[in-house]
Amino acid sequence: MEHKTLSARPRRRREPFGPGLGTAASRSEGGTAARRPPGRQAPSRMRPTAPRPAWVCGAPRGRGLAGGRSGSAGRLAGVWRGRIALLPSHPLPSPCGALHCAGGGAGAMAAGDGGDEVRVLQNLRGKIYDAKHLVPNKMRDFFCTINLDQEEVFRTQVVEKSLSPYFGEEFYFEIPRTFQWLSFYIYDKSVLQKDLRIGKVSIKKEDLCNYTGKENWFMLQPVDSNSEVQGKVHLELKLNELITDNGSVCQQLVVHIKECHGLPLINGQNCDPYATVSLVGPCRNDQKKTKVKKKTSNPQFNETFYFEVTRSSSYTKKSQFQVEEEDIEKLEVRVDLWNNGNLVQDIFLGEIKVPVKVLRNDSFQAWYLLQPRENGNKSSKTDDLGSLRLNICYTEDCVLPSEYYTSLRNLLLKSSDVQPISASAAYILSEVCRDKYDAVLPLVRLLLHHHKLVPFVAAVAELDLKDTQEANTIFRGNSLATRCVDEMMKIVGKHYLKVTLKPVIDEFCLFQICESPKPCEIDPIKLREGDNVEINMENLRYYVDKVFREIVRSSISCPTLMCDVFYSLRHLAAKRFPNDPHVQYSAVSSFVFLRFFAVAVVSPHTFHLRPHHPDAQTSRTLTLISKAIQTLGSWGSLTKSKLSSFKETFMCEFFKTFQEEKFTESVKKFLDDVSSTESKEPSGLSEPVHLKEGEMYKRAQGRTRIGKKNFKKRWFCLTSREFTYHKQQDKEPIFTIPIKNILAVEKLDESSFNKKNMFQVLHGEKPLYIQANNCVEANEWIEALCRVTRCNPKRLSFYHPSAFLNGNWLCCKATTENTVGCARCTADVPADTQIEIDGDRETERIYSLFTINMSKLQKLEEACGSIAVYQGPRKEPDDYSNFTIEDSVATFHTLKQIIDVVEKLNESHEKYRKKRSSSAKYGSEENPIVGKVS
Repeated sequence: MEHKTLSARPRRRREPFGPGLGTAASRSEGGTAARRPPGRQAPSRMRPTAPRPAWVCGAPRGRGLAGGRSGSAGRLAGVWRGRIALLPSHPLPSPCGALHCAGGGAGAMAAGDGGDEVRVLQNLRGKIYDAKHLVPNKMRDFFCTINLDQEEVFRTQVVEKSLSPYFGEEFYFEIPRTFQWLSFYIYDKSVLQKDLRIGKVSIKKEDLCNYTGKENWFMLQPVDSNSEVQGKVHLELKLNELITDNGSVCQQLVVHIKECHGLPLINGQNCDPYATVSLVGPCRNDQKKTKVKKKTSNPQFNETFYFEVTRSSSYTKKSQFQVEEEDIEKLEVRVDLWNNGNLVQDIFLGEIKVPVKVLRNDSFQAWYLLQPRENGNKSSKTDDLGSLRLNICYTEDCVLPSEYYTSLRNLLLKSSDVQPISASAAYILSEVCRDKYDAVLPLVRLLLHHHKLVPFVAAVAELDLKDTQEANTIFRGNSLATRCVDEMMKIVGKHYLKVTLKPVIDEFCLFQICESPKPCEIDPIKLREGDNVEINMENLRYYVDKVFREIVRSSISCPTLMCDVFYSLRHLAAKRFPNDPHVQYSAVSSFVFLRFFAVAVVSPHTFHLRPHHPDAQTSRTLTLISKAIQTLGSWGSLTKSKLSSFKETFMCEFFKTFQEEKFTESVKKFLDDVSSTESKEPSGLSEPVHLKEGEMYKRAQGRTRIGKKNFKKRWFCLTSREFTYHKQQDKEPIFTIPIKNILAVEKLDESSFNKKNMFQVLHGEKPLYIQANNCVEANEWIEALCRVTRCNPKRLSFYHPSAFLNGNWLCCKATTENTVGCARCTADVPADTQIEIDGDRETERIYSLFTINMSKLQKLEEACGSIAVYQGPRKEPDDYSNFTIEDSVATFHTLKQIIDVVEKLNESHEKYRKKRSSSAKYGSEENPIVGKVS
């Protein structure tokens, strides 16, 4: 049948989606004819029946928050806190009503009227404890993974032969991209076959606030392939009117599938995606298919499909076209994404559904987040798969430009100068927070960054000592002073622990695994059959001697900042208890032995001395070693003959084997060294500091064009002196790059090799291209390499974001390999290259804490005013009786400053929120549509 347009209307050809897009169908698989229903001929002309309305979510993509945004986050309602603290990263509490910045990916956006950028930063921390009642109901080998959508970013060690495995592994990492789901998978380890997924715990990003900073038992859900989705798709839809020569009219739906972003990896590699586009109704299911795109997670389809929507009707009988509402109401467009399995079954990647009724004869284009199938993970009855105990802390920070924090930062930094210290902003912060730990970490990091920590610790320690009545209980509680010193040692002493304990703990753990382990159990109740307690005691003594010897010889490696803090604590303690000659040593040993070395020995994985939590037998031995180190380092335990006061009699017997004078003198000398201002860290360490290591893939170099340019698995190691890769761990390096020769470290575009999570190390020779195992690992390696090379004098200012292949750079098409880069390098030179601290981010966290606890600040302000005016008995003691108010006038003055500064920051965050909500339209790439359009 021949079609034509009405002569009464303009005979101008109209493209479906504007100039240049109407021919997309001819380039798609099979052309237009291949997708046309039987008996139908190609339409000659088409045009819309109405102009495009203003509400269409078809805004062009522009520069927004880098890395994209989660669609649901932009629509959460609640009180704007500026900082989105669903769960504290360190951890910080936050109300569940706190508003997300639209999205949640790491990135930046302009704030206010200027060009300054707001950074949106995410991190995740917590602990995987244990699982119980797992199926199958028999002893198996289990491990647990953490996934952002479908990307694995963390894996525990394998717990062998257990029904209720205890993992006990803590995790912390920055999240460099947007995500919808945080999932924990329990696997049954298999030697010969693929590991079996037993069950999972999946939590939507916006629901993470329901599990703030506390342990929770989660029931495992069944793993359904139809519910495992990730990514987003860009569609444009249009409803056209077709008019034939005989005057009949019909409706035609045009579906233009443009592209997808962020599809998951399949078996660690980019997928081979294709899409099926269907028009689905009560009595119809017309389906068409795109071409398969090879090895990419961001396929560009750019294909157009046509579907007949309504039956033809006589145009001569109607004054104007009318849509058959009853048909339109029941029709929907469904787009399914699949991975082409070639010889195996195709894998479902996600779907979206759009009702045709939303078009109403208009064009509609938008980004959609892929969704699981409606029957995915919704079985009528699920068996009890077991449960998993977790502590999850997710944090998202909206960090304003630095100048916005000037007033609050200055108020916090002058805390050590305020008299009394209890009237300072930093001290008030710790008072109003329900858990002091919430305030300690951002506060310590901020003071460290600005070199104000030592005087502040000295001031709060002096206040702590006023309430200490006995010398033997000095610094034993969890006060603000002790927590500040604890966090300082974890941050500053990280490398100190590695150079001191890591070699001996590695040797011990390797011996326990590879050789016949030496039993060290000395508790008669826990002895195994055939064990000899005297032999076990000798074995334990051997390990304790070795660890103790490494510690007391390490004073020269103790960081200068730790020495300065210990020096202040030592003299404050001596001043408080002048008649006790031992108190100056116990003040230091209570930190460096009890809270630093002993804790690192018993939990080496927490301090990154070991990759995973040790097995049960190794953990028990480390616990006994840790107890011994605590006792040996606790000044006075041996000299005052307190062995008989031990809770465990078997430990008392064990310590009788130690020579009292020898160990006491060694501890005394060590404490003198680390608490003396003359005992400083040397300017250049004799041994390189180990920073990071792990397994990644490198692209083979030096091959001809005919040869296969493949990727090989290698073991990478980064120290303060060099970056190397090895064929296997503990083997000699194959290739070495001195740190001083690294010119830049940058991400590599996925299009270069069709591989995700790639970065490049630029040095004197050809670039070294590396693929990490996931986005978190890639981000950590880039940050570590940038941090250690940022002071290199020959660092590049420009680089090529893509590779040089087939005689040209893929990014700028330049044909000369040594051409200057076409993009500016992203790394900036920090103020402190030794300890990477983001001062603005820490100030933002402190602002958030003040905002959350504003009611307590106001009550405390009222209390100070009441005390200052009446000078009599305090009224309503329940409101502030737990607060320390030494000087009501000074405290009132500081509180007023805090409230004023927080209110000004609230205004700045509110401006950003409004700007963000107006710029990231629902349906844009930064804020894609979630679920079905209504």
